[in-house]
Amino acid sequence: MQIHLLKSKIHRASITGGNLDYEGSLTIAEDLMEKVGFQAYERILCSNMANGQRFETYAIPGPRGSRVIVLNGAAAHCGKVGDRLTIMSFAVVDSQEAAHWKPRVIVLGPENKIINERGI
Repeated sequence: MQIHLLKSKIHRASITGGNLDYEGSLTIAEDLMEKVGFQAYERILCSNMANGQRFETYAIPGPRGSRVIVLNGAAAHCGKVGDRLTIMSFAVVDSQEAAHWKPRVIVLGPENKIINERGI
């Protein structure tokens, strides 16, 4: 049997910008993506802690070290600068592997600096 499990999560990411005219996606600083194992163009689920909205899009890398989290295209309507997001991706895992599964998680603080990490 295979099940869907949390693969990667960035918790409390602060939105730094929005670009309504972009075709779509969420821009995430490349070093943050690498830390949790997000791939460029990977499908992600986002939840906005300020307004409760949940939306799916895909991740694209932003400049390394910039700490950017930018809502693009239609997703730009799902939050505003300063809102906190939880950004998640999932994997299909065999049930035997699931017994020992550890997702890669980072928690961000002020200025999107990493304040905690697990499973890294």
